[in-house]
Amino acid sequence: MTAENAASPEYWDDIRAVARCLHAHSGPIVVLAHENPDGDALGSVLGLSRALRRLGKTVIAPMTVPRYLSFLPEPGELSAPLTEWPAGALAAVLDVDNNDPVRVAGADLRTFGGPVVNVDHHGTNQRRADAGVVDPSKPAATMMVADVIDALDIPWDEHLATPLMLGLSTDTGNFAFDSVSAEAFECAARLRRHGARLGWLNEQIRQNPPSYYLLLREVLGKLEFQHGGRVVQTRVDNEMLARAGANWDDVESYVSMLRNAEGAQLAVMAKDYGDRVKFSLRSRGPVSAQNVALALGGGGHVPAAGATFQGSYAEAREQLDRAIAAELSRVDALGGSHKG
Repeated sequence: MTAENAASPEYWDDIRAVARCLHAHSGPIVVLAHENPDGDALGSVLGLSRALRRLGKTVIAPMTVPRYLSFLPEPGELSAPLTEWPAGALAAVLDVDNNDPVRVAGADLRTFGGPVVNVDHHGTNQRRADAGVVDPSKPAATMMVADVIDALDIPWDEHLATPLMLGLSTDTGNFAFDSVSAEAFECAARLRRHGARLGWLNEQIRQNPPSYYLLLREVLGKLEFQHGGRVVQTRVDNEMLARAGANWDDVESYVSMLRNAEGAQLAVMAKDYGDRVKFSLRSRGPVSAQNVALALGGGGHVPAAGATFQGSYAEAREQLDRAIAAELSRVDALGGSHKG
Protein backbone atom coordinates (compact mmCIF):
# COMPACT_ATOMS: atom_id res chain seq x y z
CA MET A 1 0.00 0.00 0.00
CA THR A 2 1.14 3.52 -0.77
CA ALA A 3 -0.05 6.88 0.45
CA GLU A 4 -1.21 9.88 -1.55
CA ASN A 5 -1.25 12.82 0.85
CA ALA A 6 -1.90 15.70 -1.54
CA ALA A 7 -5.07 17.79 -1.53
CA SER A 8 -7.78 16.65 -3.91
CA PRO A 9 -8.21 18.96 -6.94
CA GLU A 10 -11.73 17.54 -7.42
CA TYR A 11 -12.73 18.19 -3.82
CA TRP A 12 -15.83 20.31 -4.36
CA ASP A 13 -17.09 18.19 -7.26
CA ASP A 14 -16.70 15.12 -5.05
CA ILE A 15 -18.48 16.81 -2.13
CA ARG A 16 -21.44 17.62 -4.35
CA ALA A 17 -21.47 14.07 -5.76
CA VAL A 18 -21.62 12.59 -2.24
CA ALA A 19 -24.41 14.99 -1.28
CA ARG A 20 -26.41 14.11 -4.41
CA CYS A 21 -26.05 10.40 -3.72
CA LEU A 22 -27.19 10.76 -0.12
CA HIS A 23 -30.07 13.05 -1.04
CA ALA A 24 -31.34 10.81 -3.84
CA HIS A 25 -31.28 7.56 -1.88
CA SER A 26 -34.79 6.59 -0.76
CA GLY A 27 -33.90 3.62 1.43
CA PRO A 28 -32.14 3.42 4.80
CA ILE A 29 -28.70 4.94 5.15
CA VAL A 30 -26.25 3.12 7.42
CA VAL A 31 -23.60 5.53 8.70
CA LEU A 32 -20.33 3.86 9.74
CA ALA A 33 -16.86 4.82 10.95
CA HIS A 34 -13.73 3.01 12.05
CA GLU A 35 -13.15 0.63 14.92
CA ASN A 36 -12.15 2.17 18.25
CA PRO A 37 -13.85 5.46 17.30
CA ASP A 38 -12.19 8.71 18.27
CA GLY A 39 -13.68 12.20 18.39
CA ASP A 40 -13.43 12.65 14.64
CA ALA A 41 -15.20 9.36 13.92
CA LEU A 42 -17.99 10.00 16.44
CA GLY A 43 -18.37 13.65 15.46
CA SER A 44 -18.59 12.76 11.77
CA VAL A 45 -21.21 10.05 12.36
CA LEU A 46 -23.36 12.20 14.64
CA GLY A 47 -23.13 15.28 12.42
CA LEU A 48 -24.08 13.49 9.22
CA SER A 49 -26.74 11.30 10.88
CA ARG A 50 -28.46 14.31 12.43
CA ALA A 51 -28.38 16.15 9.12
CA LEU A 52 -29.81 13.23 7.14
CA ARG A 53 -32.60 12.71 9.65
CA ARG A 54 -33.64 16.32 9.08
CA LEU A 55 -34.11 15.40 5.43
CA GLY A 56 -36.51 12.67 6.53
CA LYS A 57 -34.05 9.87 5.86
CA THR A 58 -34.09 6.60 7.78
CA VAL A 59 -30.64 6.54 9.39
CA ILE A 60 -28.98 3.69 11.25
CA ALA A 61 -25.71 4.53 12.98
CA PRO A 62 -24.19 1.45 14.66
CA MET A 63 -21.30 2.42 16.90
CA THR A 64 -19.83 1.32 20.21
CA VAL A 65 -18.77 4.58 21.84
CA PRO A 66 -15.79 4.63 24.23
CA ARG A 67 -16.44 5.85 27.76
CA TYR A 68 -14.62 9.15 27.33
CA LEU A 69 -16.91 10.15 24.45
CA SER A 70 -20.17 8.81 25.86
CA PHE A 71 -21.31 12.28 26.93
CA LEU A 72 -22.16 13.36 23.38
CA PRO A 73 -24.64 10.95 21.75
CA GLU A 74 -28.27 11.33 22.70
CA PRO A 75 -30.38 8.29 23.66
CA GLY A 76 -31.34 6.28 20.59
CA GLU A 77 -29.03 8.07 18.16
CA LEU A 78 -26.65 5.15 17.85
CA SER A 79 -27.37 1.45 17.64
CA ALA A 80 -25.63 -1.84 18.31
CA PRO A 81 -23.57 -3.39 15.50
CA LEU A 82 -25.70 -4.80 12.68
CA THR A 83 -25.94 -8.55 12.22
CA GLU A 84 -27.56 -8.11 8.80
CA TRP A 85 -28.00 -5.27 6.35
CA PRO A 86 -31.46 -3.70 5.94
CA ALA A 87 -33.05 -4.08 2.52
CA GLY A 88 -32.29 -1.25 0.11
CA ALA A 89 -29.55 0.25 2.27
CA LEU A 90 -26.79 2.65 1.32
CA ALA A 91 -23.57 2.62 3.37
CA ALA A 92 -22.01 5.98 4.27
CA VAL A 93 -18.48 5.26 5.51
CA LEU A 94 -16.75 8.13 7.31
CA ASP A 95 -13.18 8.73 8.49
CA VAL A 96 -11.96 5.35 7.20
CA ASP A 97 -11.40 3.69 3.83
CA ASN A 98 -14.46 1.69 2.76
CA ASN A 99 -12.02 -0.66 0.99
CA ASP A 100 -10.62 -1.72 4.38
CA PRO A 101 -13.61 -3.62 5.81
CA VAL A 102 -11.64 -5.02 8.74
CA ARG A 103 -11.27 -1.48 10.11
CA VAL A 104 -14.86 -0.44 9.42
CA ALA A 105 -16.94 -1.06 12.54
CA GLY A 106 -20.67 -1.47 13.03
CA ALA A 107 -21.51 -3.67 10.03
CA ASP A 108 -19.65 -6.11 7.77
CA LEU A 109 -18.97 -4.41 4.44
CA ARG A 110 -17.77 -7.72 3.01
CA THR A 111 -21.39 -8.92 2.92
CA PHE A 112 -22.81 -5.68 1.50
CA GLY A 113 -23.75 -5.33 -2.16
CA GLY A 114 -25.42 -1.93 -2.16
CA PRO A 115 -24.08 1.55 -2.94
CA VAL A 116 -21.29 3.01 -0.80
CA VAL A 117 -20.28 6.62 -0.24
CA ASN A 118 -17.00 7.41 1.46
CA VAL A 119 -15.78 10.59 3.17
CA ASP A 120 -12.22 10.26 4.44
CA HIS A 121 -9.03 12.24 4.96
CA HIS A 122 -6.43 9.45 5.10
CA GLY A 123 -3.77 9.39 2.40
CA THR A 124 -3.78 5.58 2.33
CA ASN A 125 -7.41 5.49 1.13
CA GLN A 126 -7.77 3.45 -2.09
CA ARG A 127 -10.44 5.85 -3.41
CA ARG A 128 -12.96 3.31 -4.67
CA ALA A 129 -16.60 4.04 -3.84
CA ASP A 130 -19.81 4.78 -5.71
CA ALA A 131 -19.40 8.38 -4.56
CA GLY A 132 -16.47 9.50 -2.49
CA VAL A 133 -14.38 12.42 -1.37
CA VAL A 134 -10.88 11.85 -0.02
CA ASP A 135 -8.67 14.79 0.91
CA PRO A 136 -5.66 14.23 3.20
CA SER A 137 -5.07 17.98 3.42
CA LYS A 138 -8.08 18.23 5.71
CA PRO A 139 -6.92 17.71 9.32
CA ALA A 140 -10.29 16.26 10.35
CA ALA A 141 -13.02 14.33 8.55
CA THR A 142 -15.63 16.50 10.25
CA MET A 143 -14.47 19.43 8.11
CA MET A 144 -15.50 17.42 5.07
CA VAL A 145 -18.79 16.35 6.63
CA ALA A 146 -19.52 20.04 7.28
CA ASP A 147 -19.09 20.70 3.56
CA VAL A 148 -21.40 17.79 2.70
CA ILE A 149 -24.03 19.24 5.04
CA ASP A 150 -23.69 22.60 3.29
CA ALA A 151 -24.12 20.86 -0.07
CA LEU A 152 -27.28 19.20 1.28
CA ASP A 153 -28.56 22.73 2.07
CA ILE A 154 -29.54 21.90 5.65
CA PRO A 155 -29.94 24.78 8.12
CA TRP A 156 -27.27 24.88 10.80
CA ASP A 157 -27.63 24.95 14.57
CA GLU A 158 -25.73 23.87 17.68
CA HIS A 159 -27.04 20.30 17.37
CA LEU A 160 -25.15 19.87 14.09
CA ALA A 161 -22.16 22.08 14.82
CA THR A 162 -21.09 20.68 18.21
CA PRO A 163 -20.22 17.10 17.15
CA LEU A 164 -18.34 18.42 14.13
CA MET A 165 -16.36 20.74 16.40
CA LEU A 166 -15.48 17.72 18.55
CA GLY A 167 -13.83 16.02 15.59
CA LEU A 168 -12.03 19.13 14.44
CA SER A 169 -10.74 19.88 17.93
CA THR A 170 -9.57 16.37 18.78
CA ASP A 171 -7.93 15.56 15.44
CA THR A 172 -5.93 18.79 15.55
CA GLY A 173 -4.83 18.40 19.18
CA ASN A 174 -6.98 21.40 20.13
CA PHE A 175 -5.59 23.28 17.11
CA ALA A 176 -1.99 22.65 18.18
CA PHE A 177 -0.72 20.39 15.35
CA ASP A 178 1.11 21.59 12.26
CA SER A 179 -1.68 20.05 10.18
CA VAL A 180 -3.93 22.95 11.22
CA SER A 181 -4.53 25.11 8.17
CA ALA A 182 -6.14 28.49 7.76
CA GLU A 183 -9.11 26.58 6.40
CA ALA A 184 -9.33 24.60 9.65
CA PHE A 185 -9.58 27.82 11.65
CA GLU A 186 -12.18 29.11 9.20
CA CYS A 187 -14.22 25.93 9.66
CA ALA A 188 -13.93 26.24 13.45
CA ALA A 189 -15.14 29.85 13.25
CA ARG A 190 -18.04 28.76 11.08
CA LEU A 191 -19.05 26.01 13.51
CA ARG A 192 -18.70 28.41 16.43
CA ARG A 193 -21.00 30.89 14.72
CA HIS A 194 -23.51 28.08 14.38
CA GLY A 195 -23.40 27.49 18.14
CA ALA A 196 -20.77 24.76 18.60
CA ARG A 197 -20.14 24.35 22.35
CA LEU A 198 -16.34 24.32 22.33
CA GLY A 199 -15.84 25.05 26.04
CA TRP A 200 -18.36 22.40 27.05
CA LEU A 201 -16.69 19.84 24.79
CA ASN A 202 -13.29 20.50 26.33
CA GLU A 203 -14.65 20.24 29.85
CA GLN A 204 -16.34 16.94 29.11
CA ILE A 205 -13.52 15.27 27.23
CA ARG A 206 -10.88 16.15 29.81
CA GLN A 207 -12.64 14.33 32.65
CA ASN A 208 -10.65 11.21 33.58
CA PRO A 209 -11.63 8.54 36.11
CA PRO A 210 -9.18 7.51 38.88
CA SER A 211 -8.36 4.34 36.93
CA TYR A 212 -6.81 6.51 34.19
CA TYR A 213 -4.14 7.74 36.59
CA LEU A 214 -3.58 4.34 38.18
CA LEU A 215 -3.04 2.84 34.74
CA LEU A 216 -0.75 5.73 33.79
CA ARG A 217 1.55 4.67 36.63
CA GLU A 218 1.70 1.19 35.11
CA VAL A 219 2.29 2.52 31.61
CA LEU A 220 5.13 4.81 32.69
CA GLY A 221 6.76 1.80 34.33
CA LYS A 222 7.18 0.27 30.85
CA LEU A 223 8.48 3.48 29.25
CA GLU A 224 11.51 3.23 26.96
CA PHE A 225 13.57 5.87 25.20
CA GLN A 226 15.40 4.61 22.13
CA HIS A 227 17.58 5.88 19.31
CA GLY A 228 19.10 8.63 21.41
CA GLY A 229 15.71 9.76 22.64
CA ARG A 230 14.22 10.11 19.18
CA VAL A 231 11.72 7.33 19.91
CA VAL A 232 9.65 6.95 23.07
CA GLN A 233 7.43 3.93 23.50
CA THR A 234 5.51 1.93 26.04
CA ARG A 235 2.89 -0.80 26.20
CA VAL A 236 -0.15 -1.93 28.12
CA ASP A 237 -1.63 -5.41 28.54
CA ASN A 238 -4.56 -7.04 30.30
CA GLU A 239 -2.63 -7.65 33.52
CA MET A 240 -1.79 -3.95 33.80
CA LEU A 241 -5.43 -3.05 33.19
CA ALA A 242 -6.55 -5.46 35.91
CA ARG A 243 -4.12 -4.06 38.49
CA ALA A 244 -5.32 -0.51 37.79
CA GLY A 245 -9.01 -1.41 37.57
CA ALA A 246 -8.96 0.23 34.13
CA ASN A 247 -10.17 -0.64 30.64
CA TRP A 248 -8.87 -0.09 27.13
CA ASP A 249 -10.69 3.25 26.83
CA ASP A 250 -8.34 4.69 29.44
CA VAL A 251 -5.34 4.11 27.13
CA GLU A 252 -6.38 6.27 24.19
CA SER A 253 -4.78 9.60 25.10
CA TYR A 254 -1.46 8.32 26.42
CA VAL A 255 0.35 8.32 23.08
CA SER A 256 -0.22 12.06 22.63
CA MET A 257 1.29 12.66 26.05
CA LEU A 258 4.36 10.59 25.09
CA ARG A 259 4.79 12.67 21.95
CA ASN A 260 5.53 15.68 24.15
CA ALA A 261 8.80 14.17 25.42
CA GLU A 262 11.63 16.56 24.64
CA GLY A 263 13.63 15.40 21.61
CA ALA A 264 11.18 12.66 20.68
CA GLN A 265 10.23 12.44 17.01
CA LEU A 266 8.14 9.28 17.29
CA ALA A 267 5.88 8.08 20.10
CA VAL A 268 4.54 4.53 20.17
CA MET A 269 1.77 3.11 22.34
CA ALA A 270 1.37 -0.67 22.07
CA LYS A 271 -1.88 -2.29 23.19
CA ASP A 272 -1.04 -5.94 23.79
CA TYR A 273 -4.21 -8.06 23.61
CA GLY A 274 -2.28 -11.32 23.78
CA ASP A 275 -3.10 -12.67 20.32
CA ARG A 276 -2.60 -9.32 18.59
CA VAL A 277 -1.00 -5.93 19.17
CA LYS A 278 -2.38 -2.55 18.16
CA PHE A 279 0.12 0.25 17.71
CA SER A 280 -0.78 3.93 18.00
CA LEU A 281 1.91 6.15 16.49
CA ARG A 282 2.50 9.89 16.69
CA SER A 283 5.38 11.75 15.06
CA ARG A 284 6.76 15.22 14.56
CA GLY A 285 9.51 16.81 12.55
CA PRO A 286 10.64 14.84 9.49
CA VAL A 287 9.68 11.42 10.88
CA SER A 288 6.52 9.87 9.41
CA ALA A 289 4.26 7.79 11.64
CA GLN A 290 2.45 6.87 8.44
CA ASN A 291 5.54 5.17 6.98
CA VAL A 292 6.04 3.10 10.13
CA ALA A 293 2.38 2.09 10.16
CA LEU A 294 2.42 1.14 6.48
CA ALA A 295 5.40 -1.15 7.10
CA LEU A 296 3.28 -2.90 9.75
CA GLY A 297 0.26 -3.27 7.46
CA GLY A 298 -1.59 -0.24 8.85
CA GLY A 299 -2.11 3.33 7.74
CA GLY A 300 -3.14 6.82 8.71
CA HIS A 301 -1.61 10.27 8.49
CA VAL A 302 2.00 11.39 8.47
CA PRO A 303 1.85 12.69 12.09
CA ALA A 304 -0.67 10.14 13.41
CA ALA A 305 -1.14 6.55 12.31
CA GLY A 306 -1.80 3.05 13.57
CA ALA A 307 -1.46 -0.62 12.78
CA THR A 308 -2.60 -4.00 14.08
CA PHE A 309 -0.20 -6.95 14.19
CA GLN A 310 -1.62 -10.46 14.47
CA GLY A 311 0.67 -12.35 16.84
CA SER A 312 2.51 -12.00 20.12
CA TYR A 313 4.02 -8.79 21.44
CA ALA A 314 7.53 -10.21 21.01
CA GLU A 315 6.85 -10.83 17.30
CA ALA A 316 5.18 -7.45 16.89
CA ARG A 317 8.04 -5.67 18.62
CA GLU A 318 10.55 -7.19 16.24
CA GLN A 319 8.59 -5.93 13.24
CA LEU A 320 8.11 -2.53 14.88
CA ASP A 321 11.80 -2.10 15.59
CA ARG A 322 12.65 -2.83 11.96
CA ALA A 323 10.06 -0.37 10.70
CA ILE A 324 11.29 2.37 13.03
CA ALA A 325 14.93 1.78 12.06
CA ALA A 326 14.02 1.99 8.36
CA GLU A 327 12.13 5.25 8.84
CA LEU A 328 14.92 6.87 10.87
CA SER A 329 17.44 5.78 8.24
CA ARG A 330 15.29 7.38 5.55
CA VAL A 331 15.16 10.64 7.50
CA ASP A 332 18.89 10.61 8.16
CA ALA A 333 19.66 9.99 4.48
CA LEU A 334 17.65 13.10 3.66
CA GLY A 335 19.53 15.13 6.24
CA GLY A 336 16.59 15.23 8.66
CA SER A 337 17.16 16.90 12.03
CA HIS A 338 17.46 14.77 15.12
CA LYS A 339 15.72 17.42 17.12
CA GLY A 340 12.01 17.22 17.98
